[in-house]
Amino acid sequence: MKKANLLIFLLLPLFCLAQTTLKLKGKITSENAPLEWANVSILNLEGKIINGTTSLQDGSFEINLKKDSYKMIINLLGFTDFEKEIAISKDTDLGLIVLNKNVTDLVEVVIQTKKKTIEQKTDRLIYNLENNVSTTGSDALSAINTAPGVVVKNDAITILGKGTSRVMIDGRLIELTGEELNSFLKSISASDIKNIEIISNPPAKYEADGFGGLINIIMKKGVRDSWKNTVTASYDQNRYGIYTLRDNFFYNKNKFRFSASVNGKTGYKNADEVLEMYFPDGLSKMSSTTKVKNENFSGKIALDYDLSERTTIGFQFLNDRNNPDFNSDIRIDNYNTQNELDNVTLNKSFTDKGSKNQTYNGHLITKLDSLNRKLSFDVDYFNYSSKFNRDFTANDYSSEMQFIGINQAGRNISNQDIDNWSFKADMEHPFTAFNLSYGAKMSFTNSVSDVAFYNTISGTPELDPNQSNRFKYTENNQAIYINGDKKINEKWNIQLGLRLENTETNGFSETLNQENVNNYLKLFPTFFTSYKKNDNNTFSLNYGKRINRPRFDLLNPFRIYINSNSYSEGNPFLRPSFSDNFELAHSYKDILRTSIFVNVITNGYGVIFTSNPDTNTQIVTRENYFKGLNYGLGESYSASFVDWWQSENSVYFLGSQTTFTKDFDATPSNSLQIDFTTNNTFILGKTTKLQIDFNYSTPFKNGLYNIGYVSSFDIGFKQDLLNKTLQIAFLANDIFNTSYLKDFTSVVNGVKQVYSQNESNRFVRLSVIYNFGNNKINIKERAFGNQDEKKRTGN
Repeated sequence: MKKANLLIFLLLPLFCLAQTTLKLKGKITSENAPLEWANVSILNLEGKIINGTTSLQDGSFEINLKKDSYKMIINLLGFTDFEKEIAISKDTDLGLIVLNKNVTDLVEVVIQTKKKTIEQKTDRLIYNLENNVSTTGSDALSAINTAPGVVVKNDAITILGKGTSRVMIDGRLIELTGEELNSFLKSISASDIKNIEIISNPPAKYEADGFGGLINIIMKKGVRDSWKNTVTASYDQNRYGIYTLRDNFFYNKNKFRFSASVNGKTGYKNADEVLEMYFPDGLSKMSSTTKVKNENFSGKIALDYDLSERTTIGFQFLNDRNNPDFNSDIRIDNYNTQNELDNVTLNKSFTDKGSKNQTYNGHLITKLDSLNRKLSFDVDYFNYSSKFNRDFTANDYSSEMQFIGINQAGRNISNQDIDNWSFKADMEHPFTAFNLSYGAKMSFTNSVSDVAFYNTISGTPELDPNQSNRFKYTENNQAIYINGDKKINEKWNIQLGLRLENTETNGFSETLNQENVNNYLKLFPTFFTSYKKNDNNTFSLNYGKRINRPRFDLLNPFRIYINSNSYSEGNPFLRPSFSDNFELAHSYKDILRTSIFVNVITNGYGVIFTSNPDTNTQIVTRENYFKGLNYGLGESYSASFVDWWQSENSVYFLGSQTTFTKDFDATPSNSLQIDFTTNNTFILGKTTKLQIDFNYSTPFKNGLYNIGYVSSFDIGFKQDLLNKTLQIAFLANDIFNTSYLKDFTSVVNGVKQVYSQNESNRFVRLSVIYNFGNNKINIKERAFGNQDEKKRTGN
């Protein structure tokens, strides 16, 4: 706590220019009743909004202002706008303000508004989905992949030039990573997403974990005094077919807000993998074809209740279950030095795989006074469990496919269970001269994983204790933060933050009788400043320090065999990596955005695909093995060439410099990468849209790996029917089948390995969306004040 007091002491002098505030109040009514939720906007005489609020249930409002002259605008759907110029020199009560009803029948009114697709804020980029046809009928993962500067590839969500990103929903960190995170995001309908925030350098309020920053998914909440239900049915056709059915319900009445969703998916997809390993005595080529079941069921319940005008309590429950069973046919062709086929191994397997997770959240938000001081508390519990049961038989054959014998036969059983509790308190403490926020968080995580291997060559399963393991891992985190932002004048804005995190970990392998303990205390500063030169040009500069903690499974030292000549093992001595992130950005008329960024990585860790030439065995390990410098230039351009053609375009030039800090037989290499994306929406009529998207990323080298090119060409079409209550959408995704990982190459110990993976990225989708409910009154929603980030886990 002494450290927290010190942080506050260091920051407060930067925001000490307090000024006297004056109160402006009044009461808004119609001819016969008070009006709640009327928008009250305060503008300076140049027309820029500087403050605002909404009226309470009795029509009253109150705003704190400095001594000056202003323009006040009051608006409410169904009423004529009220405008007035006012001079504030003392506390002012405007008394009753009567709004006149519009003469037009509200039921007949159709208000057409269109948000900007991309909005640049001081510390984040906001991506609005409503203009993108290709996300209609899709899921949250597909929507993230269409966000500017964000790439989803091989179970990783990455902000270009930054690294792998963590994902939040409504400010709450999702504990999953990798494949399980992607499966969870696929269970969320894109039509229920309001917008996506790309926070490449998060402020101190957010957890410091993750090099690539944060992706925050903001869900729709439903409008005041209404209910709405959306049903979505879609069919994907790749080599196989996948059916999806979603239902989402919103209810918002008086002090009570409720939403519920149910999502189901069933079907299959195909995955092809190729791995070539060039050993001194010849090439070993593995080819794998897998039929993967897509079976998912998920649901969500959320409710909030206003105990008073100042206090709200709420609860959320999320449940997600996946059962991605799969059959794999693996063929390994072994060649001699004359490139002649020497022998063949055929490996057939069936894997019974399943996972489930449950998330509970309880929160309380209370406004302490009329100055909008706000205190929020959150309690979260998360449980994740998974099972993995694989039966396989590997048979050896001669080059003429004559049976030689059984190479290996066995049964792998792996189970994992993770529990996490977290407690968080946040305080928003605005002053006249600046805004201050501070808070604290505690998180407690327990993980247990069991691995059992049975040898089945004899026909009777025999437990192999040398390939069976039980690993326990605990991680406790405590954090405090303070963040302050100040508008210095009409041109300059500054934000400073400090976050202090203490981490305690303990990993214990019962089989190996090996325990590893880590404790570390780290400080993470953040800095943001923006300068508005004029209405057309805005500049910003930010800096932040981040940490990248290893996932739990990467710390398990036990060896798990992938097939007869390939195994993977974790590293209990793996340490976190750190990065220092700098970014300079410029925005011109909100249509042209330029970003220059540099990331310095220390103690970097990652996967190393090594090989043992003596046994022709592939070994997958994890090590802290490099330090690096990543840099880049990004350009984004939003254009409306004509009324019926809207285009979002971006190009990134990315570079890196990597140095190996671990002594092993490999040489780093780096090169320039260029990533180009164009998303184009064509308005063919009032109810018809066409979407054409294209992306291309050049081959590049980064440290230990060379990576091949990636491209995608997509076409989407949407037709609105029955006054937009019914929508029909069609999507042809990755038409030329070029968006998969290809030519992923590394050379370690003199052995070259080349890997490619294609997971049914080419498909066509037909979606039907039906909306119904009472949605006539469109009143501004209250902001969902609490922001919770929960503990990191992975699998």
